[in-house]
Amino acid sequence: MTTARADGAPLSLPADDAAEGVAAVRHETRRFADERIRPLAAELDESERFPAELYDEMAALGLFGIAVPEAHGGAGADVLTYAAVMEELGRGYASVADQCGLVELIATLLSQHGSDGQRDAYLRPLLQAKRRCAYALTEAAAGSDLAGLRTTATPDGDGWRLTGEKLWIHNAPVADFALVLARTDPALGNRGMSIFVVDLDLPGCSRGKKEHKMGQRASQVGALHFDAVRLPADARLGPPGRGFQIMMGALDKGRVGIGALAVGILQAALDESIGYAKLRQQFGHPIAEFQAIQWMLADMAKDTAAARLLVEAAAKRLDRGERATLECAMAKCFASDAAVTHTANAVQIHGGTGYIRGVVVERLYRDAKITQIYEGTNQIQRLIIARQLAGRGEVGGI
Repeated sequence: MTTARADGAPLSLPADDAAEGVAAVRHETRRFADERIRPLAAELDESERFPAELYDEMAALGLFGIAVPEAHGGAGADVLTYAAVMEELGRGYASVADQCGLVELIATLLSQHGSDGQRDAYLRPLLQAKRRCAYALTEAAAGSDLAGLRTTATPDGDGWRLTGEKLWIHNAPVADFALVLARTDPALGNRGMSIFVVDLDLPGCSRGKKEHKMGQRASQVGALHFDAVRLPADARLGPPGRGFQIMMGALDKGRVGIGALAVGILQAALDESIGYAKLRQQFGHPIAEFQAIQWMLADMAKDTAAARLLVEAAAKRLDRGERATLECAMAKCFASDAAVTHTANAVQIHGGTGYIRGVVVERLYRDAKITQIYEGTNQIQRLIIARQLAGRGEVGGI
């Protein structure tokens, strides 16, 4: 595998030492986050603008398509390396990590299920930052429950007519194309859904207003409207009626990515809290000497380490080609819950200072919340975990 250093020079990773390779990518991604992402995070959060310059730089550094085969334009690394990249980007600013994760998700689907023509038209330009993507799944009545999906694609000559509305779609305000899940045979339920690759400049495509979010504000979200959009026959991704299964198949890797992003938020909160606790004095002593603060820091550190290990264990299982739905759900659920808990504690450690806009931990607190919601809410993750345990005969212990 070859990617690039933060200074633009090529970075060749040792093929015979996987751990050394992951460490090298982590190191270079951390340097990029420290030098380029963190200095822009406050401005991006305030302006809510798409981080176009960082998006282009990530592509140039080889951070898009980390676990996509080199034959398809990716870096050809493993999911463990992808998790390391997501953690370090998340430590810099979650909105930027979110872009990397979205590209990885869409690139994985195109790589695994796309035709040669779709890969040439969409996958390679996506990995080079020449095109921007969206993942159009959620609707007003279809979030955790996709049985409520109402967007339809009906046959029209040698093509399709796409009609419906998608809500809260990442990158909707700036995307060039979207992967859209639609019903092609309402009578077949989940087996009657297909995925379509949709150019968003086609007649009948329109965008709703950009939403103003609580956190991860530079990762833009909005609605997509499809009014009898005419699609060619080759717009469908993968076999007919397999859209639901294809989408679900990509979520394990996606949950590793979100779990890693949450670990990055946790690490940033821990770093900020330790630094502040050493400097802030009360009663003539640094507050780091007070047991109440020490216990919060200790809990933050152990949960950060535990979350990282869960994410890495899930990633390694995927890399071995083993079923990892249980492990991915646990990693995402634990890491995101811990991120919300401990960014709140980081604000508490900072006291009144932590409640002020522009202070890093205030932003981290807001950025953490969505990690409990997207890629499947944590309530859904708990259902997945319980059902996986029952299916494996492991209820009562892992």
